[in-house]
Amino acid sequence: MAETVILLAIQKIGIALANGAANQASALFVKYGTQLLELQRGMDRVVRELRLMHEFLCQMDIRNRNKKAYEIWLGEVRKVAHVMEDMVDEYLYLVGQEHDVGFFFFLKNGFKKPRSLLSLNQIAFKVKEIEKDLSHLSETKTRWVLVNNEDTSSSDYIVKRSQELANISRRLEEEDLVGVDKNRELLQQWLAGDHLERSVIALLGMGGLGKTALAANVYRNVREKFQCHAWVSISQTYSREDVLRNIIKELSRDKDSVLSNTADMDITCLQETLKKFLEQHKYLIILDDIWTPEVFNDLSRICIHNEKGSRLLITTRVGRVAALASQGCILTLEALPEDKARDLFCKKAFSRDTNYECPVQLKPLSDEISSKCKGLPLVIVLVGGLFLVHEKTVEEWRRINSQLNWELINNPEFDHIRNVFHLSFIYLPTHLKSCVLYCSLFPEDYILKRKQLVRLWIAEGFVQERGECTLEEVAEGYLKELTDRNMLQLIERNHFGRMKKFRMHDLVRELAVDLCKKNCFGVSYEDQCVESLEMDGRRLVLHKLKKDIQEPFSNMHQLRTVITLGGSKSSFTLLPLLCTESRYMTVLELSGLPMEKIPDAIGDLFNLRHLGLRGSKVKMLPKTIENLSNLLTLDLYESDIHKFPSGIVKLKKLRHLFAVIVIHREGNFSKYGVRIPNGLGNLTNMQTLQALEAQDESLRHLGELRQMRSLRLWNVKGIYCGRISESLGQMRYLSSLDLNASDNSEVLLLNVCLPNLQKLRLMGRLAEGVLDESPLFQADGGQNLYSLSLLWSQLREDPLQSLSRLSNLTYLQFTGAYNGEQLAFLTGWFPKLKILYLGGLPNLSRLEIQQGVMESLEALCLHNLSSMTKVPAGIEFLLPLQYLNFREITIDFLAELRRSAIGGDRWWYTLRD
Repeated sequence: MAETVILLAIQKIGIALANGAANQASALFVKYGTQLLELQRGMDRVVRELRLMHEFLCQMDIRNRNKKAYEIWLGEVRKVAHVMEDMVDEYLYLVGQEHDVGFFFFLKNGFKKPRSLLSLNQIAFKVKEIEKDLSHLSETKTRWVLVNNEDTSSSDYIVKRSQELANISRRLEEEDLVGVDKNRELLQQWLAGDHLERSVIALLGMGGLGKTALAANVYRNVREKFQCHAWVSISQTYSREDVLRNIIKELSRDKDSVLSNTADMDITCLQETLKKFLEQHKYLIILDDIWTPEVFNDLSRICIHNEKGSRLLITTRVGRVAALASQGCILTLEALPEDKARDLFCKKAFSRDTNYECPVQLKPLSDEISSKCKGLPLVIVLVGGLFLVHEKTVEEWRRINSQLNWELINNPEFDHIRNVFHLSFIYLPTHLKSCVLYCSLFPEDYILKRKQLVRLWIAEGFVQERGECTLEEVAEGYLKELTDRNMLQLIERNHFGRMKKFRMHDLVRELAVDLCKKNCFGVSYEDQCVESLEMDGRRLVLHKLKKDIQEPFSNMHQLRTVITLGGSKSSFTLLPLLCTESRYMTVLELSGLPMEKIPDAIGDLFNLRHLGLRGSKVKMLPKTIENLSNLLTLDLYESDIHKFPSGIVKLKKLRHLFAVIVIHREGNFSKYGVRIPNGLGNLTNMQTLQALEAQDESLRHLGELRQMRSLRLWNVKGIYCGRISESLGQMRYLSSLDLNASDNSEVLLLNVCLPNLQKLRLMGRLAEGVLDESPLFQADGGQNLYSLSLLWSQLREDPLQSLSRLSNLTYLQFTGAYNGEQLAFLTGWFPKLKILYLGGLPNLSRLEIQQGVMESLEALCLHNLSSMTKVPAGIEFLLPLQYLNFREITIDFLAELRRSAIGGDRWWYTLRD
C-alpha cells in the first residue's frame, strides 16, 4: 500500500515541475532564482527515485506480508512520501498561484505569520533532506530487509498460492455445496448440450462464492462424456507456456500417444501440437480464475472450434472476462440466501451431531454468526469449522462471536479466506487500491452514491487525467472497473441505466479496513469510541457522531480528510482547531452537523478541495472563503446561507456548487436558489450549479460557463428565456437542465437545441405549441433525452402525440401539466419508458392505454386525478408492473379497481380525505 502514497506524491511533483509554475515564480521571486532552479532539479531527482521505488513496491506482493522488517521499512517509506506530498503542496501554493488570490494573500500576510508557509529556501532544504532519506532507505533495504524477490517478473509464488487456493476449493466435500442445485443442473445442461459448435461458458462472481467448487463438482460428473479433458488454474500472473504445459499434462493422461514428447518443445511448437490434438477430439477444458480478457483471447486461439461439441468453461471474478462467453452462457453466482447459509453453517458447526441439529439455546447465536458470513460459502465453511472445535455453550459462542472480525483478520485458520480476498486486492491497479481503501472507511453496509464518491475521489487526488475525458468521467470508469472486479457491489441503477448506488461487501471491507490501519491510510470511528480518539492516518471518518469532540488528538497536523456521517447531533466545536492545526486539509465533509458558523481561519486551508456543509445551520460564509483557490466542490444544499461573499467568484477552479435554500412554513416548504455576486463568468470550470436565482447580471455571463453539465435555474421570468436559450446554446456538454418559473403567469419558451441533454425538468407555464416548435422536443434534438418532467405547464392540447417522438424516454412525469379531459397512449409509443407519473390533473376523466404501448414500463403512479371515476381502459396491457400506485382515489374508484382485471395484490392505494 505504500506504493499508492508514492504514486500520489509522484503525480503532485509532476504538476509542480510543469513549465508554468517555475516561469511564473521566477518573475516574482527574482532573488530566489538560483534556489528555484536547484529546487526544481532536486524535485526531479526525487521523482526519479520515487518512480523506481514505486515499481519495486508494486512487485512486492503478499509474499512479504507480515514480515516485520519489511513492514517497518515500508512505514518509513510512507513517512517520507507523506512529507514529500506536504512539501509539494506548499511549493505549489507558493509559486504556482500567480493569478489567484491565494498567492497575493500569501505575499501580503504569509511571511508575518508564525505558522506561515515555508519559504523557497526552506522547501529546497526539505527536498535535500528527502533525497538523503530516500538514499538511506535504499541502503537500509539492502542491509536489513530480506524480501522474496526472486523471479518477480513471473511471480512464481503467486502462481503457486493461486493454485493452492484453487486446489482447496476443488477438494470441498459434496456436503459443502449447499443451495447450488439449480446452478449445477444448468451448468451440466450447457456442458452436455447436443450442439456441435464449441461453446464458452463463464462462471462469474466475487471470491469466496464457490465458483471453483461448483465447477469442480460438475467437472467430475461430466468429464467422462468427452474424449479428453483438462483442468488448469490460471491465476493473475499468467504464463502462457506454463498453462500450455499444464493443459498437455492433463490431457496426456488419456491420450499420451501424441502429447508424450513435448518436454523439449518451445512455445511455438507447443501451441501447434496442442491445436492439432484438440482439432481431432471432443474436449472439455476448465480455465479456473481468469483475470483479464487478454489471457482468455490468448488461450481461446489454441482451444479451437472443431464442430465436435467441445466446451470451454472459465471461472472469473471479472465481468468483462465473463462477457467473452458464448451468448446466453454466463452464470453469475449470488450469495446464499439466509436459510441455505444457516443450513451450511450447521452442517459444519454440528457435523458430529445427528442431522446437524443446532441446540435450541444456540440458535439465535447460530443465526447471527451465519448472517455475518454474508452468504459466502467459503467463509461459512471455515467459520463453521471454527465453532465446531469450541465448547457448545452460549458463553463460549458469544465470546467467539464478539471477536469474529478479529479472527477473520488474525487467525491462521482463516488464512485461506484472507488470501482469496488479497488476490483480488493485491493486483488492482495502484490508483484503484486507494479508491477501495477509501470506501472501507464508511460504515458497514453504507450506501455509496456515485456522484458523491466521484467528487470525493477527485478531491483526494486519486483520479488521473485520461485524454480529453473529464476527471468525473474517468472516476466513473474507476467505479465501473471496481464493480466489474467485484470489489464493489452495484445495487441500483437510475431509470436510464446509469450506475447510481454501491455497497462494499462486509468481508472485503474488513480486509480493506485492516490495510487502512496498517498503512496509515485512514481511520473510522463509531460514536461510542470517539472520546478515546487516537489518530494515526491521513483521513478520519466519524460514524454517527452524537457527542462533540472538543479536545485535540494526536497527529492532528497530518490530517487531510475529515468526514462526518449519520445525522450527527454534534456542533463539532473542533473545527476552528482543525483549521489552524491541519493546514493541509483537502476534504471537509461536515454535512448534517447543526453548526452555525464557519471560522475565518478556514481561509488558511490553501489545499482544501471539497467543503461539504449540506443540511447544516450555517448562515454565512466568511470572507476568507475567497482564499480557497483550490476548491473544487462547495456543497451548501439546504443550509441557511442566503447570500455569498463577493469573493466567491474568485474560486476559479470550482467545479460543483450546490446551494438550494429550503424554507419551512406551517408544514410546507419552499425552495429557492442563491444569487451569485458580479463575476459569475470567472467560474469557467463550473460543471454543476444548483441552483441559481435568475437575474439580469448573472444571466449576462451564464453563457461563459461552457463546461456546465447540470444546471438549475429558478425564479425565471418569461422575458429571460431568450437570453437563457442563447446561454444554453454555449453549453455543449449540458446533460441536465431544471428551470422553475417565478410564478404561474410567467411563460417558459426555450428555443435551443441541446443534443447531449438527458434530463429536463420544466416547472411553469409552457407557451402554446412549444412541444412542436422547440428543438428540445424534436426527434433529432431530443434523441438523448431520457427523463422529462413537466410541472404546472397548463397545456390544453394532449401532449402525448408530440412527445411520442422522444422514443428514448425512460421517465415521464406530468404534475399539473395538462388541463384536458383525456389522454391516449397509442400502440408503439414510448417503447423504453420505465416510469410514468400522472398527478394533479383535476380535469382528466379518461385515460386510454392501447395494447403494445410502453412495453418496458415498470412503475405507474396515478395521483390525485379527482375527475377519474373509472379504472383506465387497457391498464391490464401494462401488467405485470413492478409498482402500480393509486393515490387519493375515491371509494367508488377503489370498488371498481377491485373488480378489474388487474387483481387485488398488484397495486397500492391511498384514499382521498
